[in-house]
Amino acid sequence: MFGYRVPAPDQAMLISGGRRGLGGAPFRVVTGHGKFVLPVLRKVRFLTLSMCESEVTETCVTRQGIALNVRAVIAFKVGNDTESIVNAGQRFLSDQEQMAILTGRIFAGHLRAIIGSMTVEEIVTERQKLAAEVLDTSKTEMAKIGLIVDSLQIQSIDDGDTGYIDAMSAPHKAAIQRQAQIAQAQANQAAAEAEQDAARKQAEYARQTAVVKAQYSAEVDRAQAQAAQAGPLAHAHAQQEVLAAQTELAQRQAKLRQQQLVAEIVKPAEAEAERVRILAIADAERMKIQAEAAASHDRVALDRMLIDQLPQIVKEAAGGLSGANVNVLNGADGLGEIAAGLVAQGLTILDSVRQNLNGQPAEKSGDRPDQQRIPLELHGSGRAERETGEEK
Repeated sequence: MFGYRVPAPDQAMLISGGRRGLGGAPFRVVTGHGKFVLPVLRKVRFLTLSMCESEVTETCVTRQGIALNVRAVIAFKVGNDTESIVNAGQRFLSDQEQMAILTGRIFAGHLRAIIGSMTVEEIVTERQKLAAEVLDTSKTEMAKIGLIVDSLQIQSIDDGDTGYIDAMSAPHKAAIQRQAQIAQAQANQAAAEAEQDAARKQAEYARQTAVVKAQYSAEVDRAQAQAAQAGPLAHAHAQQEVLAAQTELAQRQAKLRQQQLVAEIVKPAEAEAERVRILAIADAERMKIQAEAAASHDRVALDRMLIDQLPQIVKEAAGGLSGANVNVLNGADGLGEIAAGLVAQGLTILDSVRQNLNGQPAEKSGDRPDQQRIPLELHGSGRAERETGEEK
């Protein structure tokens, strides 16, 4: 657009011809955006904000009076704030290359002043300290002209033809050379010792190898001699071991066969015998039970028969008394005693028959508590007693 101006990212646009800028500056500062500028009535200039470099080569005299050629490089730029841009614009806008020249002169002066307060040893060994002091002393002066320093590097320090730095470093060089020579000698000695050790180890290895070979050869010869002498004995031992192994195998087979016979013949035979014995015992028990049952049945039948014959037995006993001259002394009681006696005699006979059938001896007279003594009086023979079951 006509009249609209935009600065680059690393530039500051300075507009003059209108109202004054910030702080009474003769121009306005625009950065980072565009601005409409009236042609003819306004004038626009651009100031670089990019990094610049200045190289300084200066001869400086130390506190010891020794001249040193110092070469340094300064990296600087215009500050980003409006005040720095205004200060730099007022000084370098028409000739911006003068920033590097002026910066080099400023640092050269400060470099001479600081080196003049230091010794050669300090300058050589403490370059970073030298650079920091130069930056600190020049910071205020650089800010006045709108510049800021990013870094200062001391690239070289040379004493020319005086040879002071070389002389200063000579002891260190000598020490380093001496240490290098010592290290080299130690390395050579170590190498020689290593070679000697390697040769000694090689000789020892050869000696041990010869000894081992000799021992091995002697062992082989001795083993061959023993083998030649022990041939028949070894064969006999081998035969003996074979026989022992065969014997052990036969014993194991016999034991196994014995176990098979026990399992196949003895155990079944014992089981069969046990079965027969159990069956015989069971059969005997069965027969005994049957015999006892039959005997019990016969006794029951005999008892029933005897009981059926008991009236007849009593009748026969009474018939035996029919011809006897019996006097009843106590009337009806006496007659009852006679009848009871006849019945008791029948029971005694029945009991005797049962015991004889059972294989038991007949009980003697007087053993039964139910026996009764019946008093009888026979005619013409005086008073007599008749015992149930037996006559005295």
